[in-house]
Amino acid sequence: MLMIRVYVLLLLILTSLLSPSVRAESECKALIASGNAEYPPYLWRSPDDPEKLVGAIAFMIEDLAREIALPIDLRYSGPWGRVQKEVASGRVDMIAGAFFTQPRTEYMDYIYPEFQGTATAVWFNKEKPFKYTLWSDLKILRGVTVINNSFGQEFDEYSATELNINQVVSLEQGLRMLSAARVDYLIYEENPGKAYANQLNIENVAVHNEPVTRQNLYLTVSRVSACNSDQLKEQLAEALTLFDTQSRMNTYLEKAHQLWASQQTQ
Repeated sequence: MLMIRVYVLLLLILTSLLSPSVRAESECKALIASGNAEYPPYLWRSPDDPEKLVGAIAFMIEDLAREIALPIDLRYSGPWGRVQKEVASGRVDMIAGAFFTQPRTEYMDYIYPEFQGTATAVWFNKEKPFKYTLWSDLKILRGVTVINNSFGQEFDEYSATELNINQVVSLEQGLRMLSAARVDYLIYEENPGKAYANQLNIENVAVHNEPVTRQNLYLTVSRVSACNSDQLKEQLAEALTLFDTQSRMNTYLEKAHQLWASQQTQ
C-alpha cells in the first residue's frame, strides 16, 4: 500500500513538472477562433447562420485547419471588444485578424508573418469636407470610432491625448452619426467601411486619400489557451508563410467580395 502511494505521488509530481507546451499538445483536440464580425470583406456574420463568420479570413481558416490537421471552429463571439475579452480569458483560443499593440501581448501571442496589410482611413461627410494630411489636422474636430479598436500603437497613444474621439459599439452606428453630421469624422478601415456604407445606403460619406495608418493583420493565440504550444505556433507560422508565397489572400478576397455582393441582393 505504501509503494502504491509513493508511486501515485511521484506520478503527480512528474505531471506537474510537464511544461505547459507539452500539456497543451496533449489536451488540444480543436481550436475555437473568432474575430471582428463587422469587417467585410475579411469577416462578417453569415445571414444564414448568425453564429458563423464568413469572409476572406474564414476561407483562410478553412485551409489553415487542413494544413495543420486540427479542426478550427470560427464562430461569432459578440462585439469586437468582447472577442478580445474572450481570448484573454481563454474561452476563445484564437483571434483571426488583429493589429499589433503592446498591451495585447499580455494576453495573446502573435503569429508571424502577418497575413494581410490594411489601410485605416479618415472618413468625412461630403457636405462638410475638411483638409486632412496630418494627424494634427484632426485636433479641432469631433471624431468617432468603434470601441476597443486599435489603429496602431503610435496613433492610439496620440489620439488618446491629442484628439477628441468618442467610441461607439458598432461601425453602423459610427457611419450613421457621420452621415447625420453628428461628428466630423470617423476612423475606420477603408474596405470594411465602404462595404457597410453600401449596405446601409449611406452615400454622403467618403475617405481622405491619406490613410491614418497602415497596419498588418495577424493571427493570435490566447496565452491561457489549452492549445497554446510551441508546436502549434510553429505549424501556424509555417502555414501562413506558405499561403503568403502562394498569394492565397488575393484569392480569398476575390471570393469574399463575390459572397458579400451576392448576399446584399438577397
